[in-house]
Amino acid sequence: MATQLFRKKLVSTILNDAERGLTDGHGHHEEMKRVLTVRDLTFFGIAAVIGTGVFTAIGTASFHGGPAVILLFAFTAVACGFAAFCYAEFASTVPVSGSAYTYSYVAFGEIFAWIIGWDLLMEYAIGNIAVAISWSQYFVRVLAGFHIHIPAWMTMDYSTAHKGFDNVMSALADGTGKTLNAIDVNLQNAYNAWQNAPAIGNFKLIINVPALLIVVLITYIVYIGIRESKKANNIMVMIKLAVIVLVIIAGAFYVDPGNWSNFMPNGFAGVMSGVSAVFFAYIGFDAISTTAEECKNPQRDLPKAMFYTLIICTVLYIVLVLVLTGMTNFSKLDVADPLAFVFQDQHSVVTNWIAGVISVSAIFVIASVLLIYQLGQPRIWMSMSRDGLLPKIFSRIHPKYKTPSFSTILTGFVVAVPALFLNLDVVIALTSIGTLFAFVLVCGGVLALHNKKEKPQSKFKVPYLNGKYIVPAMFIAAVVAIGMYAPEHFKNLFQKEGIPMLIFWIVAAIVTVLTFLKNFSLIPVMGLLSCFYLMSQESHTNWLRFGIWLIIGLVIYFTYGYRNSRLANRNEGEAAM
Repeated sequence: MATQLFRKKLVSTILNDAERGLTDGHGHHEEMKRVLTVRDLTFFGIAAVIGTGVFTAIGTASFHGGPAVILLFAFTAVACGFAAFCYAEFASTVPVSGSAYTYSYVAFGEIFAWIIGWDLLMEYAIGNIAVAISWSQYFVRVLAGFHIHIPAWMTMDYSTAHKGFDNVMSALADGTGKTLNAIDVNLQNAYNAWQNAPAIGNFKLIINVPALLIVVLITYIVYIGIRESKKANNIMVMIKLAVIVLVIIAGAFYVDPGNWSNFMPNGFAGVMSGVSAVFFAYIGFDAISTTAEECKNPQRDLPKAMFYTLIICTVLYIVLVLVLTGMTNFSKLDVADPLAFVFQDQHSVVTNWIAGVISVSAIFVIASVLLIYQLGQPRIWMSMSRDGLLPKIFSRIHPKYKTPSFSTILTGFVVAVPALFLNLDVVIALTSIGTLFAFVLVCGGVLALHNKKEKPQSKFKVPYLNGKYIVPAMFIAAVVAIGMYAPEHFKNLFQKEGIPMLIFWIVAAIVTVLTFLKNFSLIPVMGLLSCFYLMSQESHTNWLRFGIWLIIGLVIYFTYGYRNSRLANRNEGEAAM
């Protein structure tokens, strides 16, 4: 059984199947439309990356880390850059839908492919729940600006309303004589939602209706075709870039360099506490690899689009953070709409007008992220279904629209229903750790690919830099530096919150030894270690939730996928050697 768990797919078999049109689990030779160019792919990447992270999460990260959060953005960009090299090589080697799932099938075998496919559900579907919730917040705020008010209990989740109600009650009872009107407006909304929600016995019905409706609309656009999705996305990306440029140029006139004087107010720990928020801002560049079968020239265009996306987004992020923290003191930025807030905080007619424009534009900007994630998840399921790990219906291609019809509808359902009830902070944390895990496996997959005796052909290769001495030197230097300047770090590893970091050091030591013994390439190793380090900055509760998620996935695999795998029923020499 152990051998069967690690049975691998051959690149040649994958490419032959794709050329023969085996894209439908029902035996129909339905091919998807190849209409995407490098410009379209770059726009898809920008649409996925610049969204909720900029319009929501960037404020929280700046609040905790101060202006120094630009260092975290730069480090995260480097980590994603290493991962992008690895994604680019795989996308060029295996230019089919499936992304990290297909890559892991080739490099590690079926059990890892299933794990990463299940993990990608966390990245795309659960990530889209976060995006839908964020979109809802902006949408409700914009409507309020036009004096259109949706009942508060229809605009948020149960947990937020309950927590807000408790906080308001505590504030009113603290003896300071506070009135409800003097309390933060967001807490007021949560309080009103709890107070006015319809009740069934002791249960309060509190749901996020706008989040549900936007998911339904975006799912429909994705369902009717890639060409229509491309047009809608390109328009939304142009709006998005225009808004970012407006914020940077207009905001530059209001920057006070004095706001940067307290560069790292909460120390290094404060900067790193924003890992989930900052990494969430980068999630998405890998999603374009799921559209490989709809690209005109995937082996050439996918690598280019990934690098263009990362470079453009990183430059915009760093400049944007500097403008935000320069316009307003970092301590004010823990708000749901930081881009609009910094202009409102200038208290002038012009800046209030700009804030309104930003809020309205955010509705379109965040919707573009929804579109990309809703585009990516059905194509992962389609690939898993082709391989027999999911029922055939998941790979059904619509005869008219040439899209994975059932998977698209199911994705809409999986995102829309939880978006009614879930809390934004929890969802963002789960999305970040899931995506980082995917990046770790892709970087490890490239190392496995490079050490194969017969390496598959690829139009793009990760530049080879021998890490034999560099990686051990960096590992030793890191241990010595921490021992000298932060000795308490190693003592904290055996506490509950230190367990993720302990796992990182164990993995780092193993990878360092293997790099020295096997002359591993430096870039994939650095990608693996940097992404794993970011994972280790997540709380132990996020690791626990992630572990439970993977266990549920393994139960599904062993009850269905293991027995129905195509590799289990074919003798084409694809079993693991």
